[in-house]
Amino acid sequence: MKERARAEGFDAFGITKPSAVGFRKYFDEWLARGEHGDMDWLARTKERRADPHVLWPDARSVIVLGLNYGPDENPLSLLEKRERGSISVYAKGGDYHDLIKGKLKRIGQWLTAKAGGEIKVFVDTAPVMEKPLAAAAGLGWQGKHTNLVSREFGSWLFLGSIFTTLDLPIDAAETDHCGSCRACLDICPTEAFPAPYQLDARRCISYLTIEHKGPIPRELRAKMGNRIYGCDDCLAVCPWNKFAQAGREAKLAARSENRTPMLSELLQLDDAAFRARFAKSPIKRTGRDRFLRNVLIAAGNSGDLSLVSNIERLLNDSSPLVRGAAVWALSKLAPDRLRIAAQTMQADERDEYVREEWNALAA
Repeated sequence: MKERARAEGFDAFGITKPSAVGFRKYFDEWLARGEHGDMDWLARTKERRADPHVLWPDARSVIVLGLNYGPDENPLSLLEKRERGSISVYAKGGDYHDLIKGKLKRIGQWLTAKAGGEIKVFVDTAPVMEKPLAAAAGLGWQGKHTNLVSREFGSWLFLGSIFTTLDLPIDAAETDHCGSCRACLDICPTEAFPAPYQLDARRCISYLTIEHKGPIPRELRAKMGNRIYGCDDCLAVCPWNKFAQAGREAKLAARSENRTPMLSELLQLDDAAFRARFAKSPIKRTGRDRFLRNVLIAAGNSGDLSLVSNIERLLNDSSPLVRGAAVWALSKLAPDRLRIAAQTMQADERDEYVREEWNALAA
C-alpha cells in the first residue's frame, strides 16, 4: 500500500485507528471560548469531528496520507514587497482538494480490489480532524502553532485520509519534537496564540482573509501587511523546515501570476475577471468581494500613492464590504481625497459597513 501511495505522488503514509483521536475535551473548551470565530459548522459537526466512529461507525482503520507542497522560496521574503500581495503557499497553485481526492480514490479502489472491505475518502471538506489523525498515524506531530510538523517535510504537507472497514496494522504515533522552541508563537503578527498549542482563530490572518465574512477588525488591519490570502509566518519560521524540500506535484506548483501579484492589478478585478483569474484555485472559494476586501487592506498598508485612483473607484463598488474597505484604505493613503469623496458619496442608510467606517474615522 505504501508503494501504491508513493506511485500516486504521496510523500507520507501511516495507519491509525479511529479511536486513536482523543481531543474531545480540548475541542469542547476551544468552542466554548468562541475561538472558532464565525466558523459555526465546527460546532454543528463537533460530534462527528471529535469521534470518527460517529462519522462512519463501520470504520475500523484510517489511512492518512501526506503530499509535500514545500515552496521553492522563503514565503517571509515576500512580506517586504508592500506594493504586491502575499498569497499563502498552498493557494498559489491549483486546488488541492480535487487533485488529492482523485489520488485517494484510486488508492482506495486498489485496496478494495486487493483486500475487500469498503472505503470512504476525505480531503479537508468533511468533518474529519486530519491533523490529530495524522499525528496518531505517525506522519508528524501538532506543533505549538497547532499545525502538523514533519521531521522530513517540515510544515508543508497536504493531508488526506481513507477510512476503511478493514482491520489494518497500525503505525506508532509521532512524539512532540518542539522542545523549548517558540518561534512560531513569537512571529505571529496578530498574536493569535494565547498559549502554546492554542489558536484563537479570530486573530489569525488565515481565518480573517479566507473564512471571515465581514470587515477585518480595525485593530488587526495594519498588522496584516500585504497578506491578501492566508498567512505562512508560523509555518515558514519552523526550524524543522531545514529538512523540507520543494514539492514535486506539478499541478500544485505556484502559478506565475500568483507568486507576487501587483495590488494595482488585483484592485481592478470585477467578478468575471476574478473567476477567470482564479479558476481551479482555492482562492476562488472565497469570492471576489472578500478577496478585494483583503487587497484593499493591503493597499492601505502599502504606502503606495499610485493605488489611490483604483481605491477611489471602489468607493462606489456594488459590494458594501468592498466599499467599506475602500474607505479605510483611502483614509490611510490619502485622507484629503477621502474628505473630498465624502462630499459626493451618497451612503445608503442600509450600507452598514460604510457607515461603520465613517463613524470610526469621525471618532
